[in-house]
Amino acid sequence: MESSSPSVPFPLLQAPVESTYRACTIPYRFPSDNPRKATPVEIQWIDLFLNSVPSFKQRAENDPTVPDAPAKAEKFAQRYTTMLEELKKNPESHGGPPDCILLCRLRELVLRELGFRDIFKKVKDEENAKAMSLFEGVVKRNDEIEDDGKRVENLIRGILAGNIFDLGSAQLAEVFAKDGMSFLASCQNLVSRPWVIDDLDAFKSKWTKKSWEKAVIFVDNSGADIILGILPFARELLRRGTKVILAANDMPSINDVTYPELVEIINELKDADGKLSGVDASGLLVANSGNDLPVIDLSSVSPELAFMANDADLVVLEGMGRAIETNLYAQMKCDSIKIGMVKHPEVAQFLGGRLYDCVFKFNEA
Repeated sequence: MESSSPSVPFPLLQAPVESTYRACTIPYRFPSDNPRKATPVEIQWIDLFLNSVPSFKQRAENDPTVPDAPAKAEKFAQRYTTMLEELKKNPESHGGPPDCILLCRLRELVLRELGFRDIFKKVKDEENAKAMSLFEGVVKRNDEIEDDGKRVENLIRGILAGNIFDLGSAQLAEVFAKDGMSFLASCQNLVSRPWVIDDLDAFKSKWTKKSWEKAVIFVDNSGADIILGILPFARELLRRGTKVILAANDMPSINDVTYPELVEIINELKDADGKLSGVDASGLLVANSGNDLPVIDLSSVSPELAFMANDADLVVLEGMGRAIETNLYAQMKCDSIKIGMVKHPEVAQFLGGRLYDCVFKFNEA
Protein backbone atom coordinates (compact mmCIF):
# COMPACT_ATOMS: atom_id res chain seq x y z
CA MET A 1 0.00 0.00 0.00
CA GLU A 2 3.01 2.27 0.13
CA SER A 3 4.16 4.63 -2.60
CA SER A 4 5.10 2.57 -5.65
CA SER A 5 8.27 4.46 -6.65
CA PRO A 6 11.69 3.44 -5.31
CA SER A 7 13.05 5.53 -2.43
CA VAL A 8 16.48 6.95 -1.60
CA PRO A 9 18.04 8.63 1.46
CA PHE A 10 17.48 12.39 1.77
CA PRO A 11 20.77 13.78 0.37
CA LEU A 12 21.27 16.42 3.08
CA LEU A 13 21.42 13.94 5.96
CA GLN A 14 24.91 13.64 7.47
CA ALA A 15 26.64 10.60 6.01
CA PRO A 16 26.96 7.71 6.62
CA VAL A 17 23.17 7.60 7.02
CA GLU A 18 23.19 3.96 8.23
CA SER A 19 25.19 4.79 11.35
CA THR A 20 24.29 8.45 12.06
CA TYR A 21 20.53 8.52 11.41
CA ARG A 22 17.70 6.90 13.31
CA ALA A 23 14.16 7.91 12.40
CA CYS A 24 12.68 7.89 15.91
CA THR A 25 13.48 10.46 18.58
CA ILE A 26 12.04 8.72 21.64
CA PRO A 27 13.61 5.31 22.40
CA TYR A 28 10.79 2.88 23.21
CA ARG A 29 13.30 0.23 24.30
CA PHE A 30 17.01 -0.40 24.87
CA PRO A 31 19.17 -3.37 23.81
CA SER A 32 19.13 -4.68 27.38
CA ASP A 33 15.29 -4.93 27.40
CA ASN A 34 13.63 -8.35 27.08
CA PRO A 35 12.65 -8.61 23.38
CA ARG A 36 9.48 -10.57 24.22
CA LYS A 37 8.16 -8.21 26.91
CA ALA A 38 6.72 -4.79 26.10
CA THR A 39 8.57 -1.94 27.86
CA PRO A 40 6.69 0.70 29.91
CA VAL A 41 7.36 3.26 27.13
CA GLU A 42 6.04 0.90 24.44
CA ILE A 43 2.88 0.34 26.48
CA GLN A 44 2.47 4.10 27.03
CA TRP A 45 2.69 4.77 23.26
CA ILE A 46 0.49 1.83 22.27
CA ASP A 47 -2.12 3.26 24.67
CA LEU A 48 -1.79 6.66 23.00
CA PHE A 49 -2.62 5.04 19.64
CA LEU A 50 -5.45 3.04 21.25
CA ASN A 51 -6.97 6.28 22.57
CA SER A 52 -7.14 7.73 19.07
CA VAL A 53 -9.07 4.76 17.60
CA PRO A 54 -12.57 6.20 18.35
CA SER A 55 -11.90 9.51 16.55
CA PHE A 56 -10.49 7.65 13.50
CA LYS A 57 -13.43 5.27 13.54
CA GLN A 58 -15.85 8.21 13.61
CA ARG A 59 -14.16 9.85 10.59
CA ALA A 60 -14.21 6.53 8.73
CA GLU A 61 -17.93 5.92 9.45
CA ASN A 62 -18.73 9.22 7.73
CA ASP A 63 -16.58 8.67 4.63
CA PRO A 64 -19.04 9.08 1.71
CA THR A 65 -16.63 7.46 -0.77
CA VAL A 66 -16.72 4.02 0.89
CA PRO A 67 -19.75 1.70 0.56
CA ASP A 68 -20.86 0.26 3.95
CA ALA A 69 -18.57 2.75 5.68
CA PRO A 70 -20.03 2.23 9.22
CA ALA A 71 -19.52 -1.56 9.09
CA LYS A 72 -16.02 -1.18 7.64
CA ALA A 73 -15.14 1.49 10.22
CA GLU A 74 -16.14 -0.96 12.95
CA LYS A 75 -13.86 -3.56 11.31
CA PHE A 76 -11.01 -1.05 11.24
CA ALA A 77 -11.43 -0.31 14.95
CA GLN A 78 -11.51 -4.02 15.83
CA ARG A 79 -8.54 -5.00 13.65
CA TYR A 80 -6.28 -2.14 14.67
CA THR A 81 -7.18 -2.48 18.36
CA THR A 82 -6.39 -6.21 18.18
CA MET A 83 -2.99 -5.49 16.59
CA LEU A 84 -2.13 -2.96 19.30
CA GLU A 85 -3.19 -5.35 22.09
CA GLU A 86 -1.09 -8.12 20.48
CA LEU A 87 1.94 -5.81 20.37
CA LYS A 88 1.52 -5.28 24.12
CA LYS A 89 1.58 -9.05 24.69
CA ASN A 90 4.35 -9.72 22.18
CA PRO A 91 6.34 -6.69 20.99
CA GLU A 92 7.89 -8.79 18.21
CA SER A 93 4.50 -9.36 16.49
CA HIS A 94 3.33 -7.34 13.44
CA GLY A 95 6.85 -6.37 12.39
CA GLY A 96 7.75 -5.03 15.87
CA PRO A 97 9.25 -4.02 18.19
CA PRO A 98 6.97 -0.98 17.81
CA ASP A 99 8.06 2.60 17.24
CA CYS A 100 5.97 5.58 16.12
CA ILE A 101 6.56 4.76 12.45
CA LEU A 102 5.29 1.17 12.79
CA LEU A 103 2.26 2.22 14.87
CA CYS A 104 1.27 4.80 12.22
CA ARG A 105 2.02 2.38 9.37
CA LEU A 106 -0.23 -0.37 10.79
CA ARG A 107 -3.13 2.08 11.23
CA GLU A 108 -2.84 3.28 7.61
CA LEU A 109 -2.51 -0.29 6.36
CA VAL A 110 -5.75 -1.42 8.03
CA LEU A 111 -7.64 1.67 6.78
CA ARG A 112 -6.41 1.23 3.21
CA GLU A 113 -7.11 -2.51 3.16
CA LEU A 114 -10.74 -1.71 3.99
CA GLY A 115 -10.95 0.85 1.18
CA PHE A 116 -10.51 4.03 3.27
CA ARG A 117 -8.18 6.28 1.26
CA ASP A 118 -8.70 9.68 2.86
CA ILE A 119 -11.07 9.78 5.84
CA PHE A 120 -10.17 13.41 6.66
CA LYS A 121 -10.88 14.71 3.14
CA LYS A 122 -14.02 16.68 4.05
CA VAL A 123 -12.47 18.46 7.04
CA LYS A 124 -9.28 19.18 5.05
CA ASP A 125 -11.27 20.82 2.24
CA GLU A 126 -13.30 22.91 4.71
CA GLU A 127 -10.23 24.05 6.62
CA ASN A 128 -8.31 24.86 3.43
CA ALA A 129 -11.16 27.03 2.16
CA LYS A 130 -11.38 28.84 5.51
CA ALA A 131 -7.63 29.42 5.71
CA MET A 132 -7.39 30.61 2.09
CA SER A 133 -9.93 33.34 2.81
CA LEU A 134 -7.66 34.57 5.66
CA PHE A 135 -4.32 34.35 3.80
CA GLU A 136 -4.23 37.94 2.47
CA GLY A 137 -4.98 39.39 5.91
CA VAL A 138 -2.26 37.33 7.58
CA VAL A 139 0.48 38.31 5.10
CA LYS A 140 -0.64 41.95 5.17
CA ARG A 141 -0.23 41.99 8.96
CA ASN A 142 3.25 40.47 8.59
CA ASP A 143 4.24 42.97 5.92
CA GLU A 144 3.31 45.85 8.23
CA ILE A 145 6.07 44.81 10.68
CA GLU A 146 9.09 46.85 9.59
CA ASP A 147 11.74 45.33 11.86
CA ASP A 148 13.23 42.22 10.18
CA GLY A 149 13.77 40.27 13.40
CA LYS A 150 10.29 41.04 14.72
CA ARG A 151 8.72 40.09 11.41
CA VAL A 152 10.43 36.70 11.28
CA GLU A 153 9.47 36.04 14.91
CA ASN A 154 5.86 36.77 13.99
CA LEU A 155 6.13 34.35 11.04
CA ILE A 156 7.59 31.62 13.30
CA ARG A 157 4.77 32.16 15.81
CA GLY A 158 2.35 31.80 12.91
CA ILE A 159 3.84 28.41 12.00
CA LEU A 160 3.49 27.22 15.61
CA ALA A 161 -0.08 28.52 15.89
CA GLY A 162 -1.04 26.91 12.58
CA ASN A 163 0.46 23.62 13.72
CA ILE A 164 -2.31 23.27 16.32
CA PHE A 165 -4.68 22.06 13.57
CA ASP A 166 -3.80 18.40 14.11
CA LEU A 167 -6.54 15.81 14.18
CA GLY A 168 -4.08 13.01 14.96
CA SER A 169 -4.05 14.20 18.58
CA ALA A 170 -7.07 12.81 20.46
CA GLN A 171 -7.37 15.88 22.74
CA LEU A 172 -7.12 18.35 19.84
CA ALA A 173 -9.58 16.36 17.72
CA GLU A 174 -12.05 16.82 20.59
CA VAL A 175 -11.41 20.57 20.97
CA PHE A 176 -11.68 20.95 17.21
CA ALA A 177 -15.00 19.09 17.03
CA LYS A 178 -16.43 21.40 19.72
CA ASP A 179 -15.56 24.85 18.47
CA GLY A 180 -12.98 24.87 15.69
CA MET A 181 -9.83 26.89 16.17
CA SER A 182 -9.07 30.52 15.61
CA PHE A 183 -5.68 31.13 14.03
CA LEU A 184 -5.25 34.61 15.53
CA ALA A 185 -6.22 33.50 19.01
CA SER A 186 -3.76 30.58 18.70
CA CYS A 187 -0.97 33.03 17.71
CA GLN A 188 -1.61 35.15 20.78
CA ASN A 189 -2.02 32.20 23.14
CA LEU A 190 1.23 30.30 22.47
CA VAL A 191 2.92 29.28 25.74
CA SER A 192 5.38 31.89 26.96
CA ARG A 193 9.05 31.74 25.99
CA PRO A 194 11.52 30.28 26.66
CA TRP A 195 9.96 27.25 24.97
CA VAL A 196 11.11 23.71 25.79
CA ILE A 197 13.65 23.99 22.92
CA ASP A 198 14.14 27.62 21.98
CA ASP A 199 16.80 28.71 19.48
CA LEU A 200 14.67 31.53 18.12
CA ASP A 201 17.03 34.33 19.17
CA ALA A 202 20.00 32.62 17.47
CA PHE A 203 17.92 32.15 14.32
CA LYS A 204 16.72 35.77 14.34
CA SER A 205 20.29 37.04 14.52
CA LYS A 206 21.28 34.70 11.64
CA TRP A 207 18.22 35.79 9.63
CA THR A 208 19.22 39.46 9.74
CA LYS A 209 22.76 38.67 8.49
CA LYS A 210 22.28 35.82 6.00
CA SER A 211 20.02 34.73 3.20
CA TRP A 212 19.83 31.17 1.93
CA GLU A 213 19.99 30.06 -1.71
CA LYS A 214 17.44 27.25 -1.46
CA ALA A 215 15.22 25.98 1.35
CA VAL A 216 13.40 22.64 1.59
CA ILE A 217 10.38 22.67 3.90
CA PHE A 218 8.74 19.38 4.94
CA VAL A 219 5.13 20.43 5.54
CA ASP A 220 2.54 18.97 7.89
CA ASN A 221 -1.21 19.63 8.23
CA SER A 222 -3.80 21.11 5.88
CA GLY A 223 -5.72 24.28 6.70
CA ALA A 224 -4.19 26.98 8.88
CA ASP A 225 -0.95 25.03 9.28
CA ILE A 226 0.14 25.08 5.64
CA ILE A 227 -1.78 28.17 4.46
CA LEU A 228 -1.44 30.62 7.36
CA GLY A 229 1.74 29.21 8.92
CA ILE A 230 4.11 27.80 6.30
CA LEU A 231 3.12 29.75 3.19
CA PRO A 232 3.63 33.26 4.70
CA PHE A 233 7.10 32.09 5.87
CA ALA A 234 7.87 30.61 2.43
CA ARG A 235 6.70 33.87 0.82
CA GLU A 236 9.10 35.84 3.04
CA LEU A 237 11.97 33.55 1.98
CA LEU A 238 11.00 34.08 -1.69
CA ARG A 239 10.97 37.84 -1.16
CA ARG A 240 14.55 37.58 0.11
CA GLY A 241 15.63 35.68 -3.01
CA THR A 242 15.58 32.13 -1.61
CA LYS A 243 14.21 29.34 -3.81
CA VAL A 244 11.69 27.27 -1.82
CA ILE A 245 10.73 23.60 -2.20
CA LEU A 246 7.69 22.46 -0.22
CA ALA A 247 7.84 18.69 0.33
CA ALA A 248 4.39 17.17 0.88
CA ASN A 249 3.06 13.63 1.35
CA ASP A 250 2.50 11.36 -1.61
CA MET A 251 -0.64 9.80 -0.08
CA PRO A 252 -3.25 10.99 2.44
CA SER A 253 -2.61 10.39 6.13
CA ILE A 254 -4.65 12.01 8.92
CA ASN A 255 -5.23 15.67 7.97
CA ASP A 256 -1.77 16.17 6.46
CA VAL A 257 -1.71 18.07 3.18
CA THR A 258 -0.83 15.93 0.14
CA TYR A 259 1.26 16.86 -2.89
CA PRO A 260 -1.74 17.23 -5.30
CA GLU A 261 -3.69 19.24 -2.69
CA LEU A 262 -0.78 21.61 -2.12
CA VAL A 263 -0.28 22.23 -5.86
CA GLU A 264 -3.97 23.17 -6.04
CA ILE A 265 -3.82 25.45 -2.97
CA ILE A 266 -0.85 27.40 -4.33
CA ASN A 267 -2.44 27.75 -7.77
CA GLU A 268 -5.55 29.18 -6.11
CA LEU A 269 -3.59 31.63 -3.96
CA LYS A 270 -1.44 32.97 -6.82
CA ASP A 271 -2.73 35.92 -8.85
CA ALA A 272 -2.79 36.11 -12.66
CA ASP A 273 0.90 37.16 -12.71
CA GLY A 274 1.95 34.14 -10.63
CA LYS A 275 2.51 36.22 -7.51
CA LEU A 276 1.69 35.36 -3.90
CA SER A 277 0.27 38.59 -2.47
CA GLY A 278 2.63 40.70 -4.56
CA VAL A 279 5.71 38.46 -4.19
CA ASP A 280 7.10 36.66 -7.25
CA ALA A 281 6.48 32.95 -6.68
CA SER A 282 8.42 31.58 -9.67
CA GLY A 283 11.03 30.23 -7.22
CA LEU A 284 8.41 28.19 -5.33
CA LEU A 285 8.20 24.47 -6.15
CA VAL A 286 6.17 21.65 -4.66
CA ALA A 287 7.74 18.20 -4.40
CA ASN A 288 6.27 14.80 -3.67
CA SER A 289 8.20 13.53 -0.63
CA GLY A 290 7.27 9.90 -1.34
CA ASN A 291 5.92 9.65 2.22
CA ASP A 292 2.50 8.33 3.25
CA LEU A 293 2.55 8.77 7.05
CA PRO A 294 2.21 11.66 9.54
CA VAL A 295 5.85 10.97 10.57
CA ILE A 296 8.82 10.66 8.19
CA ASP A 297 11.85 8.43 7.81
CA LEU A 298 14.36 10.58 5.91
CA SER A 299 16.40 7.55 4.89
CA SER A 300 13.56 6.86 2.46
CA VAL A 301 12.31 9.78 0.29
CA SER A 302 11.32 10.06 -3.37
CA PRO A 303 14.17 10.31 -5.92
CA GLU A 304 12.41 13.43 -7.27
CA LEU A 305 12.69 15.22 -3.90
CA ALA A 306 16.30 14.03 -3.45
CA PHE A 307 17.22 15.50 -6.84
CA MET A 308 15.49 18.83 -6.19
CA ALA A 309 16.89 19.19 -2.66
CA ASN A 310 20.48 18.18 -3.37
CA ASP A 311 21.93 21.72 -3.34
CA ALA A 312 19.66 23.28 -0.66
CA ASP A 313 21.34 25.13 2.21
CA LEU A 314 18.37 25.21 4.62
CA VAL A 315 16.11 22.31 5.66
CA VAL A 316 12.95 22.94 7.69
CA LEU A 317 11.02 20.06 9.25
CA GLU A 318 7.66 21.14 10.61
CA GLY A 319 5.12 19.51 12.89
CA MET A 320 5.22 17.15 15.83
CA GLY A 321 5.41 13.95 13.75
CA ARG A 322 8.20 14.99 11.37
CA ALA A 323 10.18 17.53 13.41
CA ILE A 324 9.87 16.20 16.96
CA GLU A 325 8.85 12.52 17.08
CA THR A 326 11.04 11.36 14.19
CA ASN A 327 13.75 13.91 13.34
CA LEU A 328 14.52 16.13 16.31
CA TYR A 329 18.14 14.89 16.43
CA ALA A 330 18.60 14.30 12.68
CA GLN A 331 21.92 15.87 11.64
CA MET A 332 22.02 17.77 8.35
CA LYS A 333 24.91 18.86 6.13
CA CYS A 334 23.37 22.36 6.03
CA ASP A 335 21.48 24.73 8.35
CA SER A 336 18.29 23.18 9.71
CA ILE A 337 15.17 24.10 11.65
CA LYS A 338 12.92 21.67 13.50
CA ILE A 339 9.70 23.43 14.49
CA GLY A 340 6.45 22.17 15.97
CA MET A 341 4.04 22.15 18.84
CA VAL A 342 4.05 19.43 21.50
CA LYS A 343 0.57 17.91 21.35
CA HIS A 344 1.02 14.59 23.19
CA PRO A 345 1.64 14.47 26.96
CA GLU A 346 4.12 11.62 26.29
CA VAL A 347 6.26 13.91 24.09
CA ALA A 348 6.07 16.73 26.65
CA GLN A 349 7.22 14.31 29.34
CA PHE A 350 10.16 13.09 27.22
CA LEU A 351 11.30 16.67 26.47
CA GLY A 352 10.70 17.88 30.03
CA GLY A 353 8.25 20.55 28.85
CA ARG A 354 4.57 21.45 29.02
CA LEU A 355 1.71 20.17 26.86
CA TYR A 356 1.31 22.62 23.93
CA ASP A 357 4.88 23.80 24.52
CA CYS A 358 6.80 24.77 21.40
CA VAL A 359 9.97 23.44 19.82
CA PHE A 360 12.18 25.68 17.70
CA LYS A 361 15.52 23.98 17.13
CA PHE A 362 18.01 25.74 14.86
CA ASN A 363 21.31 24.12 13.94
CA GLU A 364 23.95 25.71 11.76
CA ALA A 365 25.86 23.52 9.33
